[in-house]
Amino acid sequence: MGQVTVTIAEKIYRIACNDGQEPHLVELAAELDIKIGEMRAAFGEIGDSRLTVMACITYMDEREDLKKRVTALEEELAALKISYKSVETSVAQTEKEIADAIITAAGRIEEVAKSLASGEIS
Repeated sequence: MGQVTVTIAEKIYRIACNDGQEPHLVELAAELDIKIGEMRAAFGEIGDSRLTVMACITYMDEREDLKKRVTALEEELAALKISYKSVETSVAQTEKEIADAIITAAGRIEEVAKSLASGEIS
C-alpha cells in the first residue's frame, strides 16, 4: 500500500493509496488545493471547512455535467451504430442489385453477340 503526503489549503495530509497511484493522488490533491485557493480569492476567508466543501461540491457538479455529456455521447454513438448498420444493409442491397444488373446486361450482350455471329441481325 502506497502513501503520499500532500498539502491542501495550507494543511499537510498523509494519505494511503494503492501502489502506483501516488502520482495521480498528488495531482488530484494539487488540483483541489488550486480550486480552494481560487475560492479563497473569490470569497475571502470564510473558513477552511466551508472552502473545502464548496470546492468539492464544485467538482461534484462538474462531474455530474460530464456524466450527462458522456451519457448523451453514448446515446449518439448508439444511434450512429444503428444508422451505420442501416447504411451497410443498404449498400449490400445496392451492390446485389448492381451485380444482378451486370449479369442481366452480360446475358443480353451475349445474346446479341450470338445473334450477330449467326447473322440473324443485319
